[in-house]
Amino acid sequence: MTTTAAFGWGSSYLDATPAGEVNLDPAEWLAVQQTLARYAFALDHGDLVALEDILTEDATGTATIAGEVEQGPFVGRAAILDLVRSATEEQAEQRRHHLTNMICHRADADAAVVWTYLMLTSNAGGSPTVITTGFYTFTLQHAEDEWRIAKLFVGLDSAV
Repeated sequence: MTTTAAFGWGSSYLDATPAGEVNLDPAEWLAVQQTLARYAFALDHGDLVALEDILTEDATGTATIAGEVEQGPFVGRAAILDLVRSATEEQAEQRRHHLTNMICHRADADAAVVWTYLMLTSNAGGSPTVITTGFYTFTLQHAEDEWRIAKLFVGLDSAV
């Protein structure tokens, strides 16, 4: 697939998430960031047990490639875990999800919306290479002293 992103293509997806007030103390913001880091590590290691703990039971996930190829929504934790399971079973090389430039778009004690860039690397061919870039929008819920991902959207700048 040769779909590649034009400049600014993701703005329409980001603009769909209205900004709001951010009322998180630094410890809670760190806890949100740790949840997202645990998500990336779980993906990179195919750790479905850890991923299950990070997602709410009714979590939803959606993806697009450059705004042209849509996938999902995948509704429910089980559907997201099945997607990750099938993707990692086909994967021969080690991939790494690098989440950078995290922005807390809005937050309170119960929920947070975070934007972050994605750089996906692979060691295929014996040396690390960037295989795609993009962004995530995450909606997290806070319950029982834990932040969990309730909704995720990934926008890839090119096909993987």
